[in-house]
Amino acid sequence: MRPPLPRRDDTAPRRLLIRGVNWLGDAIMTTPAMMRLRQAFPRWHIALLTPAKLAGLWIDHPALDQMISFDPSESCWQIGRRLRSGGFELGLIFPNSARSALELWLARIPFRAGLAGRWRAGFLTHPIEPRPGIPRMKKRSAAAIRRALLHPPTSPAPPAAAHHVFHYLHLAASIGADPSPMPPCLRVSSRETAAVLGRLGLALEPSSGARYVGLNPGAEYGPAKRWPVDRFVDTVRRVSARARVHWLLFGGGSDRAACEEIAGAVEASDAGGSSPAIANLAGRTSLRDLCVLLGACRALLTNDTGPMHVAAAVGTPVVVPFGSTSPAFTGPGLPGDPRHRLLRSAAPCAPCFRPTCPIDSRCLREIAAESAAAALLDLLGELSR
Repeated sequence: MRPPLPRRDDTAPRRLLIRGVNWLGDAIMTTPAMMRLRQAFPRWHIALLTPAKLAGLWIDHPALDQMISFDPSESCWQIGRRLRSGGFELGLIFPNSARSALELWLARIPFRAGLAGRWRAGFLTHPIEPRPGIPRMKKRSAAAIRRALLHPPTSPAPPAAAHHVFHYLHLAASIGADPSPMPPCLRVSSRETAAVLGRLGLALEPSSGARYVGLNPGAEYGPAKRWPVDRFVDTVRRVSARARVHWLLFGGGSDRAACEEIAGAVEASDAGGSSPAIANLAGRTSLRDLCVLLGACRALLTNDTGPMHVAAAVGTPVVVPFGSTSPAFTGPGLPGDPRHRLLRSAAPCAPCFRPTCPIDSRCLREIAAESAAAALLDLLGELSR
């Protein structure tokens, strides 16, 4: 017999475990659902089970009472056994994988809700049906991409509700939360900001009226998301000619080469010694540092990747060249947020949702540096001067 669903008016203290997602951008898109759960059940103990690599996101997050991290080397049996002592009565599973449902089943949590799926039906007590009429992201084959170049598709644009934020709100609503949209949010303190900037040798405010602007040239998903490096360099030169900017380069270890190329090209761009100020932070920051530093930026030029979502969640406007993906599903913040500038080409083959392009990456190459520079200057208030 299934345990009863919690009622919206159920204010008795209970213990809820949320199984978090595994990727940075997706994790940010779950924050509205988590905040709605906190609003619906203010007296509940709400814990999050999250991969250790994402633990820095959740420090002092207002939706949570507890964070439980796990290492990639831990098996689902080890995780399940470790969770049993938590006394959790309810489990809400954000990922669609069978493994995530198995973990909570092995934890012996009596109520387990998650998206219905063939391979995990036995691990859920309350499978949640997908929202009707919502399109899904689907990779195009190489043949379909070539056909699109000859015969551009005329399918309608996805509705606003296709955005992944609404998917996670739908899951939260299944146990009584309000599904009304709200923007993703992360919080950092001014004390954190001062400490991180100081540790990296950066001033709290750049000198001579300059402003911090971020650059994020990487994208873990694949090269079909990566705007060409030379476009980042060209954008820096164009913006620096009009505005006083101190550039901060962000990236992980795999992005070092691209960041070094950008930094080197910018520093060598003016033989007279007046090249733009740029600090290459690739590989030098933790995830929590990234949250703090993006909050210190006035704007961020980034590919469609995790730091894009982090920046939007800490309140920093983003300029994003979109290639193989679509902002209708994974754009920053909520759909239609006027703070952000989303750049797209007219390539008829996009979005294809592939990590690599089987033709010539025209969806990204056709986005000019002039467009990105104009968007950044607009955000910095320089276009009207």
